[in-house]
Amino acid sequence: MQISAAVVQEVGAPFTVVDVDIDDPAPDEVLVQIAGAGLCHTDIAVQHGHMPFPLPGVLGHEGSGTVVEVGADVKSVAVGDQVAISFNSCEACPHCLKGEPAYCHGFLEYNFGGTRPDGSSGLASAGTKLGSNFFGQSSLATHALAHERNVVKLPPGTPVELAGPLGCGVQTGAGAVMNSLAVQPGSTVVVAGAGGVGLSAVMAAVVREASSIIAVDLLESRRKLATELGATHVIDPKAGPLSEQIREILPAGADYAVDTTAIVPVVEQLLAALGMRGALGLLGVPADPQAAFTIGLFQPPMLGLTIRGIVEGDSNPQTFIPYLLDLHSQGKFPFDKLITTMPLAQINEAVEAQHRGEVLKAVLTP
Repeated sequence: MQISAAVVQEVGAPFTVVDVDIDDPAPDEVLVQIAGAGLCHTDIAVQHGHMPFPLPGVLGHEGSGTVVEVGADVKSVAVGDQVAISFNSCEACPHCLKGEPAYCHGFLEYNFGGTRPDGSSGLASAGTKLGSNFFGQSSLATHALAHERNVVKLPPGTPVELAGPLGCGVQTGAGAVMNSLAVQPGSTVVVAGAGGVGLSAVMAAVVREASSIIAVDLLESRRKLATELGATHVIDPKAGPLSEQIREILPAGADYAVDTTAIVPVVEQLLAALGMRGALGLLGVPADPQAAFTIGLFQPPMLGLTIRGIVEGDSNPQTFIPYLLDLHSQGKFPFDKLITTMPLAQINEAVEAQHRGEVLKAVLTP
């Protein structure tokens, strides 16, 4: 079958929408006609060689759409079902068996390997095998091959073209607050970076009834949206040392901080702003894989601090995505306010619009 897909030919090259041949589904796969695919920072990181993936290839890992064909062994979804597509996992390692697929022992292989587990691609262009199976989907296309394990059936009434970001960015930010850090009612939260992930964390902190929610961002438009979504305070990091600005609001320091920026000085300032038994969650992907931050060995034990990395918000997509959609249906988690839809053909314009801050979360619609 021939489809259209946004292909990255080599590191640093733009996306090019071209005709691509796609295989029939393998026994455990489903073919999804894509209604929308979120454009995530991780896609851009791979495009520029900051994360591993074989090129030329098709990226995209926040897809949603309608199942149009299923493999012989698929039982949980059927043709016609509307689904969101999330990250892939092996289902058999110790963490998968404990219901922690975000920490699958084969996470890199299953999400960044560029092939199916048997080494085949499923995608080709002009006879050339393409890197595929990105996060188990490669959904920057009109159709995507996904796996039964990483598709989540959507409840009736879900705006299917908007559901894709729930599969990565939205669940990462929300899950960091709800699952990883387990923010408690009445506590104080700082979120650095008010992009799609950060604002998902802000909305989750509202759901968890945090008493103070501070959003930090360079862009006034994002700070304004953070306030509309429930942040009690916003900070412009250009206005002065970040830790001092936070402590002007929270003299005793913050209970929780969430970093989505992966910028070393920001992380160090968040650490300096934590109070007793404060916790810092690290979500961002650094442009330099060797980036490192400094923390004295005296501070963490004296204050009882926790510093932890977070993958996909510690989420099990099969249960967490329906939970977020239920909150959305109640008006408690308006993730749709983060999204601007753009045609897939304008993917490079979408990348630039996000980079300039004109668009918060682009969802590309074939």
